[in-house]
Amino acid sequence: MALEKIGAAIIGPGNIGIDLVYKIINRSPVLDLKLMSGVKTSGSKGMDMASRLGIETSSESVNAVLDRDDISIVFDATTAAGHAMHAPLLAKAGKFAIDLTPAAVGPYCVPAISLADDHLKARNVNLITCGGQATIPMVKAVSRITPVRYGEIVATIASDGAGPGTRQSIDEFTRTTAKGVVEVGGAEKGKAIILLNPATPPMIMNNTIYLDIENYKEREILDSVDDMVRAVQEYVPGYRLKIPPNYDGERLVIMVEVEGSGDYLPTYAGNLDIETCAAVAVAEKVAGMMLSGTL
Repeated sequence: MALEKIGAAIIGPGNIGIDLVYKIINRSPVLDLKLMSGVKTSGSKGMDMASRLGIETSSESVNAVLDRDDISIVFDATTAAGHAMHAPLLAKAGKFAIDLTPAAVGPYCVPAISLADDHLKARNVNLITCGGQATIPMVKAVSRITPVRYGEIVATIASDGAGPGTRQSIDEFTRTTAKGVVEVGGAEKGKAIILLNPATPPMIMNNTIYLDIENYKEREILDSVDDMVRAVQEYVPGYRLKIPPNYDGERLVIMVEVEGSGDYLPTYAGNLDIETCAAVAVAEKVAGMMLSGTL
């Protein structure tokens, strides 16, 4: 007997949307991708690819999913401004929205930290940013051992891995990530910086975390960081600790890198891969709750 699945749609046929298609149709046991929607159906790489794979497409953007009874989960891979407009429409239509933009309409969600049932009942969750998904777990790993007075993260990504949607949302990226460092990571204050590196060949995503901590508990912090790395690797296999916690007497420094899965995007685009991996992890948890009747 075939496993029952929950219908899903993607709004936004850019790089993130295309990568989501490959992850869902090739690997997800509980998601049934029904639709790829954007603002045009021809001349779009994402739309053309979806059509070739037998997925329905629409140029009606969010409007294409609102009256569809066979679609319960919607991935919004547009822009922060776009999701701000889409969110109330999706909520009114009873759709569960997974926001891959920095719009921050719903509660922040990092699967390794905040994937509790009560959190998901908001029916609109925000995946913060790629930098947030990569660095906030490290802030949380430290803050659960000792108070973090200040957390600063620097996300460095290949310029070739930053598409139009990412570039249009740079300001929202810094604000949303800094807020996530506090609200999810547990720091008292937070700051976020994103750097686009034009190097050739493109570098994989690197993230540096600087923390002002109250007490340096070396063994406990190391163990907590290792545990968190393993938790993230459950849904982002390319997530790696590059420099373990290093304390110089004034600040704690950690560096992580993210290599992409290579489903559609090149492996250097770990910044996009960590977002799509996190989105699918959330969607599969939501689908499981829907199938069991708990959501």
